[in-house]
Amino acid sequence: MPEAEIEQAAEGAHKIHCSKCGAELRYQPGTTELVCDYCGTRNHIEESAVEIEEQDLHEFLRKESERVVTETVETVECNSCGAINPFDETNVAKACIFCGGHLIVKDAAKIEQIKPQALVPFQVEHRRAIKLYKDWLHSRWFAPNDLKRMQNLPDKLKGIYMPFWTYDAMTVSEYTGQRGITRTETETYTVSGEDGPETRTRTKTRTDWYPAAGVVEHFFDDELILANPAVPSEITMKLRPWDLSMLVPFEHDYLRGFLVESYSVGLEEGYGIARQRIDSQIRTLVRRDIGGDQQRITTLHTDWSDQTFKHILLPIYVSAYKYKGKTYRFLINGQTGEVQGKRPYSAWKITFLVLAILLVIAIIVMFAQG
Repeated sequence: MPEAEIEQAAEGAHKIHCSKCGAELRYQPGTTELVCDYCGTRNHIEESAVEIEEQDLHEFLRKESERVVTETVETVECNSCGAINPFDETNVAKACIFCGGHLIVKDAAKIEQIKPQALVPFQVEHRRAIKLYKDWLHSRWFAPNDLKRMQNLPDKLKGIYMPFWTYDAMTVSEYTGQRGITRTETETYTVSGEDGPETRTRTKTRTDWYPAAGVVEHFFDDELILANPAVPSEITMKLRPWDLSMLVPFEHDYLRGFLVESYSVGLEEGYGIARQRIDSQIRTLVRRDIGGDQQRITTLHTDWSDQTFKHILLPIYVSAYKYKGKTYRFLINGQTGEVQGKRPYSAWKITFLVLAILLVIAIIVMFAQG
């Protein structure tokens, strides 16, 4: 199974070769074309007539074993970080995309997956992604200089479609609570002075509480949940926003030249994560509805309806590198070019900054005293 694409057994996908030179065609980011890197031949990707539809969540879960449309994908689990990598039989011992650890063929496994309904095609080309990363790293003043001089990173930068669930829900929340109104009042008090009692004043902030109750209705649209924890969620959250209006029906041609990651967070588990996030947002909406300066929520009951989902793929450039024995990851949003990641800090640069600040303070104090 070549690294250029994931063969989708359930769909009978196959390689597409250039009619002129025989080379394998790949998807050109930002277009609707497959291109040949050798002779420049272009093939147009036909627009699909399939509509991207929300699926009833609970109905799907009840009948999943009967009606689910699945595809078979081969995966390899990394022995270092546990990430599930797309299987590439032409390079059995290649490094894990997510941490740089080694993969071995005995870990290969076939799994049944719910087929993606839609995807956002890559908009950022590989060369631009490399430049975006270099610009991001060089803008980090505290990054070690020898890290910035690393030249082997571009070869490890992989374009990969990551799996996500999106969840919709209509919520109607009834609540009771209290609205706090803050006021400032002045009070008089007496202290003992050298010449006897002295009267002074001071201000105090007090909160008056009033009963509150109401109903908050809200439709949550496309609550996005990463379906594979191979990359840190705190980094992927920072890649937002995604423009999901650019979703297109799932089509294998958009995958050619890129990897596709399988999900390990199932539909029901993902919904549990989404529900926790929505619950938190509901409490924020309720506090806003209560108003005032402070709020207390005494009771809160939410009715849920119209719960639907989609399984989609979003484009991300992923890389991991090791620096002094520690793994660092960074991601690039393949749609917008947003770069996020972690990098080591230079101890001597931080020390130099602290000493410089102390020196400036010492000079200011010296002139002030002089």
